[in-house]
Amino acid sequence: MASPADTPLSLVVAAESWRVDVTAVVLIVALGVGYARCRPTERAATWCFAGGLVVWALATCSVIAVYAPVLFWLRSLQVLLLLFFVPFLLALGKPVSTLRAAMGESKRERLDRVLASRQCRVALSPPVTSAAMLGVPWLLYLTPWYVASMSGAVGVATRILLVLIGFGYYYARLQSDPVPRRYSPLLSIGISVVESLGDGLLGLVLWLGPLVAVSYYEGLHRTWGPTLRTDQTLGAGILWIIGDVFGVPFLAVLMRGLSRHEKVRAQEVDAELEDHPHTEDGPAPSGLWWESDPQLNERFRR
Repeated sequence: MASPADTPLSLVVAAESWRVDVTAVVLIVALGVGYARCRPTERAATWCFAGGLVVWALATCSVIAVYAPVLFWLRSLQVLLLLFFVPFLLALGKPVSTLRAAMGESKRERLDRVLASRQCRVALSPPVTSAAMLGVPWLLYLTPWYVASMSGAVGVATRILLVLIGFGYYYARLQSDPVPRRYSPLLSIGISVVESLGDGLLGLVLWLGPLVAVSYYEGLHRTWGPTLRTDQTLGAGILWIIGDVFGVPFLAVLMRGLSRHEKVRAQEVDAELEDHPHTEDGPAPSGLWWESDPQLNERFRR
């Protein structure tokens, strides 16, 4: 069978190029079967989780995986899918809530204790998850890890690591599942704005900076397709532009979460006011809910 480096990529070749990533297939099947056996009740969440598994399979078994070791831009697409898109869909599937609902009371309490542990609170805190999400792509592209991850056990471990880091990030940030610690969606939105700058900076470095893994790509002796510089420029654009496009649905979910958070908070304040109505000698009620909230009112008076 001809090497991908010797076979020019075309639509026909893309449709016929498949490989079996045994580890990925085993994980995908195991997660799919386990999720289905928990009998999820939310249709939208189920579709998101299933979609994440399908994209995971495409990223590791389709033409993307076959030509990722040959073309920089396809490798960038694979990294983007495994680190951002697949984990985002899996997290939207609410796997922890689904698993928890299928458990007995004793196992559910044990899971809650694990989530409440100090280790989970630290590992899934915003600084740790954000540092991993931002730092891993820089380490992958700008160290020898990049070439080592093209094949073998390092490649398999890298692909799994990307999904794990991405899932931990979105699981902690979306907070649609039980999480070790909850915080305002407004914090997530602010962090996302800062992180988008970091992602764009990596794309800029790859676009304008020196070529990555020159010896490796020259050793493939590829005589078709884009030059090394054009190939890397395309990959940088994928990481930068398409990465930002993928971030739009994430921000939309965060904005929706912020809206729900504000509505719940307003209902809590209204309920508190009904339980403790103002007397005639007390302050006049305000038309703004936050002015009636004791904590916020005290803060604004300072």
